[in-house]
Amino acid sequence: MQDKRIWVRLFGVEKTVIEQVEAEESEAGDDDGVLVIVAHARPAKGRRQRCGVCERRCAKYDTGEGRRRWRALDLGVVRAFIEADAPRVSCPEHGVTVAAVPWARHGAGHTYAFDAQVAWLATCCSKTAVTQLMRIGWRTVGAVVARVWADAEAQTDRLAGLRRIGIDEISYKKRHKYLTVVVDHDSGRLLWAEPGRDKATLNRFFDLLGPERAARITHVSADAADWVAGPVAKHCPDAVRVMDPFHTVKWATDALDVVRREVWNAERRGKSRATPGSKSLKKARFALWKNPEDLTQYQRSQLEFVAKAHPVLHRAYLLKEGLRLALKSGTDTPEALWDWVLWARRCRIDAFVDLQRSIVRHWDAITAAAEHGLSNGLVESMNTKIRLITRIAFGFKDPAALIALAMLSLGGHRPRLPGRQTA
Repeated sequence: MQDKRIWVRLFGVEKTVIEQVEAEESEAGDDDGVLVIVAHARPAKGRRQRCGVCERRCAKYDTGEGRRRWRALDLGVVRAFIEADAPRVSCPEHGVTVAAVPWARHGAGHTYAFDAQVAWLATCCSKTAVTQLMRIGWRTVGAVVARVWADAEAQTDRLAGLRRIGIDEISYKKRHKYLTVVVDHDSGRLLWAEPGRDKATLNRFFDLLGPERAARITHVSADAADWVAGPVAKHCPDAVRVMDPFHTVKWATDALDVVRREVWNAERRGKSRATPGSKSLKKARFALWKNPEDLTQYQRSQLEFVAKAHPVLHRAYLLKEGLRLALKSGTDTPEALWDWVLWARRCRIDAFVDLQRSIVRHWDAITAAAEHGLSNGLVESMNTKIRLITRIAFGFKDPAALIALAMLSLGGHRPRLPGRQTA
């Protein structure tokens, strides 16, 4: 194999002519005097004078600002660069722009192979591992991930064939910064994410989906938030709304906590300091929240104390457990749930009287979960993975970089290491 072809393989480039390779000392800076490898290259004949944006063959405009360098993958422990002319061309659509090169994306300072390896590492490794191995800043990693995802998104229609989707939100930063997340129940993949948690944000998803494909959606799982219900009713009027049992039980747990706080305040008799009775109730909080099968012996004894000393609170606990069991009744869920509603109506506990009204208001969505065997568990699992990615991505200035990393990791488009065969 000729030397020039070997260098093409080593640099991981295609449709490129390597004219000369030389070693030189790096320019002044942190690595002043460190040896680097520089490959002087030019595009192959069929890849010259193309628009950097659309890659249409165009007329040459001028020579640009001279020669330019792109960071390539390290050769062993030595940093490597590709150096070439950067002429400008005149595109009928995009105007005067720098000509495209076959080894790097337009506007990028790194080669395709370098970007691919950074993106793969970002989906698999810690922040420290990526930055130290690749010798770049973390914000540079975010920019690389964003452009790799943009390429992957342009090459596939990830919204094709949608039938059953799940919608939820997740906090990604302090001060109420949220992402709206949409998941495909059939493929188990993350479909779409965007900053915001309101009707306008979700409407952007359905606008991207289009009216024809939105009309084909058969099931939508989500909580009872109005910002979800409105856009779903508007764009998917025939879809079955499914409310996850987890959210319904959470309502009951919240209602139980309201009752516990009322009893706790009554035990304190309006005093600012705690009393023995209020202390015992505070310690019983976790025993009231947990499922009976998960209780420790000490927590069981706490429940026995609550049953004797605070019958109203114990009745609220039984209502919470009754709702949980009713939602696990399979095909008998509607009947069991209606029995629970009748019980809650006459329980004389305001928090649970209000809860049964909410359940009746969302009756169809709650019972649809049992009828169609669908829940928001997949979406909650996806949110847990996004939280981990959020921790890894801490420091990205733009949420678009976080979304790109999440889409590459969870959207079925995980990047491959350069030079590896497709599995």
